[in-house]
Amino acid sequence: MGKWPRLKVADWTDTRDTLHMWTQIVGKIRMVHAPSVNHWWHVTLHPSARGLTTMAIPYDEGLFELEFDFLAHELQIRTSHGQSRVVTLEPKTVAVFYTEVMESLTALGIPTTIHAVPNEVEHAIPFAKDETHRAYDGDAVQTFWRQLTRAGRVMNQARSEFTGKASPVHFFWGAMDLAYTRFSGRTAPPHPGGAPNCPPSVMREGYSHELASCGFWPGGGEEGAFYAYAYPEPPAYREWSVPVDGARFDTAMGEFLLPYETVADSSDPDATLATFLRSTFIAADELAAW
Repeated sequence: MGKWPRLKVADWTDTRDTLHMWTQIVGKIRMVHAPSVNHWWHVTLHPSARGLTTMAIPYDEGLFELEFDFLAHELQIRTSHGQSRVVTLEPKTVAVFYTEVMESLTALGIPTTIHAVPNEVEHAIPFAKDETHRAYDGDAVQTFWRQLTRAGRVMNQARSEFTGKASPVHFFWGAMDLAYTRFSGRTAPPHPGGAPNCPPSVMREGYSHELASCGFWPGGGEEGAFYAYAYPEPPAYREWSVPVDGARFDTAMGEFLLPYETVADSSDPDATLATFLRSTFIAADELAAW
């Protein structure tokens, strides 16, 4: 598989923030049409061989799919009737992207109305009015996608080691992270909420049952970071010794963090990340008596 892709967060922040808004638009389209699944699993995007996809979504006339193709730099919109539309991924405002996507859906016979304001961000500019986010560095986006695919390989291996209820390895557009979650089978106390521009009910559904989660997002480190947390947090969880150099518990965020660059610089990145994931899952398992 070669070396892990390298991308400094500071080198693509403007593009990252624009892509974040674009993925929110596409994710909200899936949320409107897809049948509900526990913990909001029906709204996520999934890494594909070319980028990120909604997978097939039902609508009145059949199925449709939206896929960010980060090789051709296009948003592909396809239906089960063979129709398609393309929105080019290039420097353009969120407002323009939003208009082009919605017009494409209407042209395909899938008129869609979404809650057209971003979630889980401090400054929620309505998509139709967002002239601020307009950057698109195709090379950086492609590298980020390759980071997701490399991380996803290890996270899917971790998923295969657990036989209980577990989520897919999927991309949450709210926080722009690739995540995987295990569940103990017990209900959890109501989540207090607190995510910006996100109703408490959303968080309560996501955290309705006791869980341990891990993931990767383009923040928290020079090149992004891996994280792991448990909800509710078991006693002594944050004192757990994770046998990976560079891993630490961040008290402000309430989770273990491992910088992406620490993994990529290690002699065996896959093994380093796998050790981090296994150790933090064992912490939740043992300390919470799963």
